[in-house]
Amino acid sequence: MTALAENAVVAAVPVSPRDPVNRRILEVSEDRVRGFVREPFAEIARRAGLDQSVVIERIQAMLRAGTIRRVRQTLLATNLAQGALIAWKIDESLVEGAYRFIAKRDPFSGHVVIRNSETGTSEWRLWTTLKVPSGFSVEAHCEYLRLQIGAEKYRVMPALRAFVLGVGHMRRKGMTVGEMSDEPAGVMEAAIVQLDDRDWDVLVALKRDLDPEEVGPGVWTRRAIAAGIDPETFCSVAEDLDRRGVIGRFSTFLEHTKPVAGEERLASFNGLFHWAVPAGREIEAGREIGRFAILTHAYWRDAGPDLNNVNIMAVAHGETKEQVMAHKAAIDQHLIDIGIGFTFTNVYWGGRAEIKPSEISPAAYRDWARQAGLR
Repeated sequence: MTALAENAVVAAVPVSPRDPVNRRILEVSEDRVRGFVREPFAEIARRAGLDQSVVIERIQAMLRAGTIRRVRQTLLATNLAQGALIAWKIDESLVEGAYRFIAKRDPFSGHVVIRNSETGTSEWRLWTTLKVPSGFSVEAHCEYLRLQIGAEKYRVMPALRAFVLGVGHMRRKGMTVGEMSDEPAGVMEAAIVQLDDRDWDVLVALKRDLDPEEVGPGVWTRRAIAAGIDPETFCSVAEDLDRRGVIGRFSTFLEHTKPVAGEERLASFNGLFHWAVPAGREIEAGREIGRFAILTHAYWRDAGPDLNNVNIMAVAHGETKEQVMAHKAAIDQHLIDIGIGFTFTNVYWGGRAEIKPSEISPAAYRDWARQAGLR
């Protein structure tokens, strides 16, 4: 398809996330298709109550227009590589350069975000997520980055437990403040799964972002053939990996921080919530916090004394700062009402951000480490 013809198709198909049909699709496709599914677009169509041809046409158009920034099979990377949230203490004059360096030159750092503290000036302005394959060192990786960006120090905060892992920005729009589930959230604990070469061959082919032309029936058959793997073997291995707990969801990732389709941003404010709850009650507090439907992520992470001994962190998105803070106030009050409470709380607001999947391939890490002089 020529560029002119492609642009004409995009113009003819609604690409706004607020379009009623697109919204029906996105409310499913963001985070409702769990695990490995052989025909993911047929599953999205079934759950959205639409013809598959409509789903394919709309997702292709939104992807080309930038409404959707990527379509991919996600992996439960915490079960494939050592992961952590990293806070960087760095001079303000170096923040922008550090952001650019990590965003562009470190494929193993996924989220790279410049954040501002609700409680005032903070030296911890840069926050990143990192995945390092087994057999390599998170600390050595961070020390290499520290020397490159000129940071004074860093804090490595692995997820000791996870309580919420999701997206669903469309489903959360207009959500009632304080909306929560009847039961406490579940508890997820990382457990590294050992894979052989065939497993990795399938995962590497599986996890790559889909081009618009790939959106359609038989997506995994085409990926398998391109990778030189028998399609039935490819799907069987993927289903086994799903049973072993390394496959996440099939997802369309909505562009929620930049204007899309000529409109305002969908979620202008994202807050990283911090709480220091009583020691020994982290799991109980995390499960109670995880009840709240507004949250896309919630973890037990130990931040240490430099960050006020915070041990529970969560993320929420909203169209206004006041909206996000209202949701947080409801969570704060719930913690107080049930007798858990907290000794400190804060919000780190997201500013400039680069959001990309972390590379998790051991082979890719070996090549990168060799070039960086780490091996």
